[in-house]
Amino acid sequence: MRKSILKSLKPDIIVEMLDMAVAFENWNKVMERADMLYQCVESIHEERQEYQSKGVPAPHIHTERPLVYYYGFSHLMRGMAHQKMGQVDQARAFIDQYAELGWMEDLDEVGIQVVQEFKHKAQVNRYALEIEAGQVELLEEFVNFLQEHPEEWLAGLKVIMEAAVHHRWQIDRVLQVFEDQMLGDGTEMNSSNNDDMYHYSYQRALYEQWMGRAQKAVEFILQAIQLADKLEVDRYFIRCTALLESLREEATAEQIVRYRVFLEEMK
Repeated sequence: MRKSILKSLKPDIIVEMLDMAVAFENWNKVMERADMLYQCVESIHEERQEYQSKGVPAPHIHTERPLVYYYGFSHLMRGMAHQKMGQVDQARAFIDQYAELGWMEDLDEVGIQVVQEFKHKAQVNRYALEIEAGQVELLEEFVNFLQEHPEEWLAGLKVIMEAAVHHRWQIDRVLQVFEDQMLGDGTEMNSSNNDDMYHYSYQRALYEQWMGRAQKAVEFILQAIQLADKLEVDRYFIRCTALLESLREEATAEQIVRYRVFLEEMK
């Protein structure tokens, strides 16, 4: 992309475009927008270096975050897109990129904090990538990591559930660890991140169905349906109702009543 075009772009606008592409799970578009963001911030960075070498101040370009954030975010999004498309080696390479952002010059306190945040994200996402790829031997290590970082529980459990369903792992012991921990400190599994909670609930329903616990599966799918409604994502809702209908004959009468009441409330 030509520099004249890059200069007309705003990093924060591209971030918004990226978020929209992720919401629609359009991974080719995510890759395209992430490349655009990288080229944009690289152009800004090169221009700043050029002016610095001449000893004159660079033209001010307003950004909501430090420039290092946009480098990290572009790598993060490209890594995510590759991971979602099953391109594990490429995803690993981009995780390495945003794990080490300390090379940027003149980082202030906020910039250093951003570098540390991306380093942490890289650690979490390395585990997620390898677990999703079937590295069951890392499961215990990942569980220990999540116990040390409770703010990552929900996202981590979502990853574990998806891998368990895909690779047919029995993980009752792992689930018990988190349930015991939450009961022990008085917390419940709720989160402001309804999207992660939806995916966890849906995958947990599939897991319980596979384990032959149909009524427990229905409980989780009812929870997922409510979250799909809150998120206002039609494909989530359709997916949930299809799964519940496949379990209808094994559901209790009370569960079916709750399902019907919920559908009536949606009208």
